[in-house]
Amino acid sequence: MGLLEFNRRVLAQAENTSVPLLERLKYLCIVSSNLDEFFEIRVAGLKEQIKVGAVSTGPDGMEAAQILRQVRDQAHQIIERQYQVFNNELTPALAEQGIRFLRRTHWNEAQQAWVKDFFLREVMPVLTPIGLDPAHPFPRVLNKILNFALELQGKDAFGRNSAKAIVQAPRVLPRAILMPPEISGCQYGFVFLSSILHAHVGELFSGMEVLGCYQFRVTRNSDLFVDEEEVKNLRVSLQGELPQRHFGDAVRLEVADNCTPEIAEFLMQQFDLGPDDLYRVHGPVNLVRLMRIPDEVNRPDLKFQEFLPGMPPALQKKGADMFKLIRKGDVLLHHPYQSFRPIIDFIQQAAADPQVVSIKQTVYRTGADSAIMEALIAAAQRGKEVTVVVELLARFDEEANINWASRLEQAGAHVVYGVVGHKTHAKMLMVIRREDGKLKRYVHLATGNYHPRTAKLYTDFGLFTSNEEVCSDVNQVFVQLTGLGKASKLSHLWQSPFTLHSQVLRAIQNETRLAKDGKSAQIIAKMNALLEPEVISALYEASNAGVKIDLIVRGVCALRPGVPGLSENITVRSIIGRFLEHTRIFYFRNNLAHDVYLSSADWMDRNFFRRIEVCFPVLDPKLKKRVIDEGLKTYLQDNSQAWEMDGDNNWHLKVTRSATPKCAQAQLLQDLSGKMADTPDKA
Repeated sequence: MGLLEFNRRVLAQAENTSVPLLERLKYLCIVSSNLDEFFEIRVAGLKEQIKVGAVSTGPDGMEAAQILRQVRDQAHQIIERQYQVFNNELTPALAEQGIRFLRRTHWNEAQQAWVKDFFLREVMPVLTPIGLDPAHPFPRVLNKILNFALELQGKDAFGRNSAKAIVQAPRVLPRAILMPPEISGCQYGFVFLSSILHAHVGELFSGMEVLGCYQFRVTRNSDLFVDEEEVKNLRVSLQGELPQRHFGDAVRLEVADNCTPEIAEFLMQQFDLGPDDLYRVHGPVNLVRLMRIPDEVNRPDLKFQEFLPGMPPALQKKGADMFKLIRKGDVLLHHPYQSFRPIIDFIQQAAADPQVVSIKQTVYRTGADSAIMEALIAAAQRGKEVTVVVELLARFDEEANINWASRLEQAGAHVVYGVVGHKTHAKMLMVIRREDGKLKRYVHLATGNYHPRTAKLYTDFGLFTSNEEVCSDVNQVFVQLTGLGKASKLSHLWQSPFTLHSQVLRAIQNETRLAKDGKSAQIIAKMNALLEPEVISALYEASNAGVKIDLIVRGVCALRPGVPGLSENITVRSIIGRFLEHTRIFYFRNNLAHDVYLSSADWMDRNFFRRIEVCFPVLDPKLKKRVIDEGLKTYLQDNSQAWEMDGDNNWHLKVTRSATPKCAQAQLLQDLSGKMADTPDKA
């Protein structure tokens, strides 16, 4: 339920009139994208539990069937509100700005002619209509693909009298097509692909009458299953599973509001779904595909102002020697406000440097086009020892990771897939360089992925260091991932699944003891999710002892703040803004030691016990202060985009009308980024 509540907060961004108009449309699309994954993974998982008769309950004591009923109710409410915003708020507001969605029922003759020509040239050649009869059973409908169910009347050339047909919308075509201004009559006139098909689908069934044409889309179980006990080669096994992702069990059916009850019932039967799994939407099915519209509209005044990521002064000189800079002292980068470029430069310099003998890196998500991966391949081709721990089970990035693994192996790199049963989620990069006859290590550790595109959209910290003890710890973790043996004791890093959980508990309990001794005690933690029961219990105990606890949790939080006698000293807030909050920061006052840790891990069971994660300290006092100021204090002062949770787990937007507006992300953009791009005049 917490994930759905998070989506309500994202939906609120689409409702917020202070957000630029085209960005509001993006937020609406993000809600659809998030819901897709929610159904593909979470709802699919609940259905699987019910299917096998599992009786186990969750932390709240509810069984899977009870949770599923609540999920459906909440999802229906969110989707209904989403389309209300699209139809009643965004569509009219966009039309006022000369950005119109041209409905089929309002086309004039010139527009009708343009649409027909477009259909015959671009759409009809790639369509495959399937008439349903004994020789043509209901087709295997792909996951999340727009389709049309047709009701027909009459006989075809073979005398067949099929009453139904299915047409799949081509994936190669956008869902909203830009019509020339001289035809549309406005600056930006878009016509939906669904409208084009509605108007001309009869061309596919010559001599027959189309009685009805109805959009539908099915969402399927997309979680991949690999038998960890039987698997001999994880990559080969996964390659065999990937094609089946498109044809997993159906979990949701979306239909347009004009769909007849008979056709809806027919489709539910085909997908073995019930009425509660049917989502009737008042507009285009699959709003996700409208995400491209802002990119096609040249109206900077309706978008967030562009900015140039900043660069720390020491890195501003082009071609700066990364190794020399890191030897001088640790380097901290705060993305997206600061550039991701130094990480790429570091790897590219390492690949080209004849003194570098070895590069080791973990890869969770990196994208299909990656300068980092190309640099690793180049390093291997130059004869360097390159070891890459590729997480093949990074959800929805499996195919890209398999492709990179193949290319790395072909270049001569050592490629391993971590530990079966534990996802490698740690973000680590180590370079070993020969200097003055000795080998010296350089390390980059991060809270986010080595992915240049998401580094522009997600907030994350990255730390470069040549600290011998930290580098030794990172080396030990790599040894665990590539070899065999007992876990070694680490000097500074906390690691899942071995020490992270116990160390977090120890740090919380230490603050509890300090508070009981009459000393000031404080915990501030920022993460994506908080669910692990023992950590929550320890936080409750700390609160009762007088520890001041501020939690910044983007998504799901099972802790109840502000409850008398339980959590009076705990606050929970969530920041939803231009960038996706992704940083994990753990601060413990520790009797004025001010311990600061950055991590790849949330406080969840899976991160503590079923993943390879690292949590690393910020040791440099100046950088430690930066993390506290930029990553924590600024967010606790936010009164513009902050949501606060009450003791009943309800979220409320915290907007203080009387106070000076403070927006954490806007402040960090101002303080850390390069010069904001000038806003051009309207196109």
